[in-house]
This record gives sequence, C-alpha cells and structure tokens, in this order.
Amino acid sequence: MSDDEQHNQQFEQASAGASLTFPMQCSALRKNGHVVIKGRPCKIVEMSTSKTGKHGHAKVHLVGVDIFTDKKMEDISPSTHNMDVPNVTRTEYQLLGVDDGFLNLMNTDGGTKDDVKLPDSKLGEDILAGFEVADTVMVTVTAAMGEEQVTSFKVSNQ
Repeated sequence: MSDDEQHNQQFEQASAGASLTFPMQCSALRKNGHVVIKGRPCKIVEMSTSKTGKHGHAKVHLVGVDIFTDKKMEDISPSTHNMDVPNVTRTEYQLLGVDDGFLNLMNTDGGTKDDVKLPDSKLGEDILAGFEVADTVMVTVTAAMGEEQVTSFKVSNQ
C-alpha cells in the first residue's frame, strides 16, 4: 500500500453545505430580526445597549421569542462578539389532507410533503375547520435549525 492510498477516503453522503446558522456581530442585530438564544431560534422583540465602565465593553441586552414555542428568552452579550443567526425559511404549501395528525402538503412544483405535524394549538383546529369548508387551504411552513412547523394559513374559495 502506497502513502497515497491510505489518504483515499470514501464519503457516503454529500450535502450542499448549507449551514443552519451564520455568525453576526451583536451590534449589527436589529429588532424583528432573528438570533439563536440558548440553542433556540428566536425573533428579537426588544434590544438595548448599555455602556459599561472605563475599560469594559458595551453590552447588548436581547429579548427574543422562540419562533416555534413562543417562549420568551433573554441574553446579554458584548456588542463586539458574534452571535449565531438562524437561517429561517418560509414556504407555502397547498393542504391536500390530514393523516394521523400529519399534514399532506403539495408545493408549487407539484411535489408532496407529508412529514409536517398538525399544530396542537388553536391554529391546528382552525386549519381543520377551514379545510372542511374551503376549496383551497394554503399553509405557511417555517423552517429553522432542522425544525419545521406550520405558522399560518389562508383559506380561498375559487
């Protein structure tokens, strides 16, 4: 075996390398933007900067709401440090049906998706009620950091 052969590696899986988060300096974050607080993707609802002592850093106090659970979270970080910002995507799907608490969805290209759970909240009840009476129900699925959840829906009678 030559030296080159021991460095040949077989990779089983390839990905596009799209990261779940990207770094951004604290001072560049803005209200209504997104940030990762305590490992959860959050929407910033309140933000304040405080000047500290003679040789200290200015601190940024962030208050965010988890985009999936609506829990309030807080964090304080020096303004010069980087924080993770989640890549958040919103996609619209047409609702085809509901099976065992999971939604059967179709995207604009005609592809189907059936791994999104029906929300347990009032939103889920409203989606089911709208599906019973309407011709078309469009649901918006928000995805961030490997999680997906229905966040809103529209009913249309054509």
